[in-house]
Amino acid sequence: MGDTFNLGWKLVQVLKGLSDPALLHSYSAERWNEAKRLVDTNRDWTRATAEADKAPNPDTSGTPVFQQQFDARRVFTAGLAVCYEPSALIGEATYQALATGQEVGKRFHSAPVVRLADAKPMQLGHAATADARWRLYAFAGRDDRGQPGAGIHALCDYLETNPDSPIVKYGRPGEDNDAIIDVRAIFQQGFRDLSHGDMPSLLKPAKGKYGLQDYEKVFCTDHKSGMNIFAMRGIDRDQGCIIVVRPDQYIAQVLPLDGFVELSTFFDGFLLPASED
Repeated sequence: MGDTFNLGWKLVQVLKGLSDPALLHSYSAERWNEAKRLVDTNRDWTRATAEADKAPNPDTSGTPVFQQQFDARRVFTAGLAVCYEPSALIGEATYQALATGQEVGKRFHSAPVVRLADAKPMQLGHAATADARWRLYAFAGRDDRGQPGAGIHALCDYLETNPDSPIVKYGRPGEDNDAIIDVRAIFQQGFRDLSHGDMPSLLKPAKGKYGLQDYEKVFCTDHKSGMNIFAMRGIDRDQGCIIVVRPDQYIAQVLPLDGFVELSTFFDGFLLPASED
């Protein structure tokens, strides 16, 4: 599954003319190490299974080798140990402190949220589908309610209007503005303390043939359950942050909310503008 997802979204991006075919070489670069780890794990697991009936290790722990091997590789066998190295598709962990529970290069971890438009509790990760789009999750600072001048509004204004914005620069004529990069915002307040109508226009776009408004881009913390996404995923409560997630759900970047230059530079590394033909 990991191999398929890794290659699949890159094929889509190349076939749509969004990236150069050279992007496909990143498949081997990223998955070779994981393939080696899988072979090594299978070898060690086979050896441990063969020795399952033997005495425990002489370390007085009393834990059989078989169980030690299983426990040591629990995260790997669950598919959560993959961590891609920095590349054109994975940034440096310069701002990792802004989201300590969402490690650059590893899989994006979901958490409970409440959708603002209809107060529906849900998992943030379930808002994304396997559609080969990039996700940009903007986590608001403590006092940010989406008002003009605050971090979320400033980011959305940049993404929607600035010529250097990856949405403006790489968007295709006739397509929705989230066809390549899907922006979602998460606020710290409860749904009763925010108004969907006050949100930036990028977060409530008119989409599709009939121009229907998208109400599914703004979320709040789930105060009722007590499972706060900011606390669970180590998001900086004062500054907030941007988390860029690849189509295969791996974290490509963690950036400050005002990291416009870094954000645009990252997408400049592999996206292509629309052909003039």
